[in-house]
Amino acid sequence: MPRTDNADNAENTNNTENTDNTDSADNADSATPSPRRIVIIGGSLAGLLAAAATAEHADEVIVLERDTLPVGPQPRIGLPQASHVHLLWSGGARAMEALLPGTVHALLAAGARRVPVPTDMVAYAPRGWFRRWNRPTSHYVMTCSRDLLDSVIRSRIRPHPRITIREQTQVLGLTGGRRQITGVRVRTRDGVAGTIRASLVIDASGRGSRAPQWLAALGAPRPDERSVDSGLVYASRTYRAPDGTPHFPIVNVQADPRGPGPGRSAALLPIEQGRWLVTLAGTRGGEPSGDPDAFLAFAWSLRHPIVGDLIAGAKPLTEVTVTRSTVNRRRFYERMKNPPEGFAVLGDAVASYNPVYGHGMSVAAQGALALRETLRRHVPGTPGLTRTLQQELARPVSAAWSLATSQDALYPGTGRRPSAVERIQAAYASRLQLVSASNYRVAVALTDVMSLQRPASRLLRPDVVLAALLGPQFTPLDGPPLTRAELAVAHGRTEGPWSAPEGPSPT
Repeated sequence: MPRTDNADNAENTNNTENTDNTDSADNADSATPSPRRIVIIGGSLAGLLAAAATAEHADEVIVLERDTLPVGPQPRIGLPQASHVHLLWSGGARAMEALLPGTVHALLAAGARRVPVPTDMVAYAPRGWFRRWNRPTSHYVMTCSRDLLDSVIRSRIRPHPRITIREQTQVLGLTGGRRQITGVRVRTRDGVAGTIRASLVIDASGRGSRAPQWLAALGAPRPDERSVDSGLVYASRTYRAPDGTPHFPIVNVQADPRGPGPGRSAALLPIEQGRWLVTLAGTRGGEPSGDPDAFLAFAWSLRHPIVGDLIAGAKPLTEVTVTRSTVNRRRFYERMKNPPEGFAVLGDAVASYNPVYGHGMSVAAQGALALRETLRRHVPGTPGLTRTLQQELARPVSAAWSLATSQDALYPGTGRRPSAVERIQAAYASRLQLVSASNYRVAVALTDVMSLQRPASRLLRPDVVLAALLGPQFTPLDGPPLTRAELAVAHGRTEGPWSAPEGPSPT
């Protein structure tokens, strides 16, 4: 039977907070509880993947979740961004598959799609339309609702004999001292407070993580923090896809950070049950609203009206959901001097990104995989484990952070001027986007990095740099590379205010 408890049996529970003084003093810094227990804070995607990663290294893994988790693919309290477009890039999907074999098959069986990229992605970049190269590719995107993805992961975690999910359990802080974390303080849904001891505590509580405050309360150092806020606002709505569109491509009109004016974009994502999930986004001065009557007009007003044209004849199934929590924020735990042992942070609790780049879930999955591989080399209790873990977890974080902030720093109102390095990165990325529209080698290199299958250094290989210097090989496309069949079934016409090529670009 699935093991999902409500933490009523938290250790040392009573009607007042039990601070467990033996854990708060430095003379307890070397204490390691037995049996081996790992506590994970947060039962969202990152926390559940962390549980999968650590289960082989502990006698017991306890996932502490503040809310009640749904049983099936239903909306989850505390996850407002679930209503918006989410992309699981192939780099993240492969990490999930390594942690939970069979996950991709389970997603496909539940209605998700495995979309080859760039073959089935119609994207209007700041420098023009990407071609849909008609060649075999190892890159793909898993498309489905966030509710479905989370439910599939939960269904594979709940039956695990060493993993227990304790719902409606709030973490109040850490126990131990500035050299060693020995557990967490919790409060259950009944208001009962207590202490749960652990050999390793992992914070996967997301954007709202209070780990810096918890560490400071124990006299431990706080991590350096950096944020880049473009003022982005998301507005999303789900539509019934027109009949005959089971394999419709992803459609994306990207913002142009070079200006002038705010950056505005739109993404159309085919998801399960014959639906299109459409997300509009805009930075300061160009934000979408929650007004359903303004949704279509916003889509039509973008750099290209393709998304508006596609949804004009589709039936809306939901109202408009708006989210403003989109700031890029990174905490540099890997740079901390003398971090306490027995504690690690991953997922959005380390770094959260502008969601428009679709990297959050993939970075969380790759971070969980790095957690497992590191623990295979260094068991809990090994001196220096915290620093080693955070350094390994920083690798996928750094790649996604550079991709997001090098672009977002260019928008006005971020509170800081882009550095010289960021300006160079942005200029080079812009050049690569231009060249990739007509150069297959550059398109593959760019997708290698965007899908998180390869590090950003892939873009600095001599062949890629040379291609960027030589420039485009073909005339840029003058319209979205939708086939006439796709136009006909999606919009009921084969002609419009813009032209469309006959099909994906040949070799």
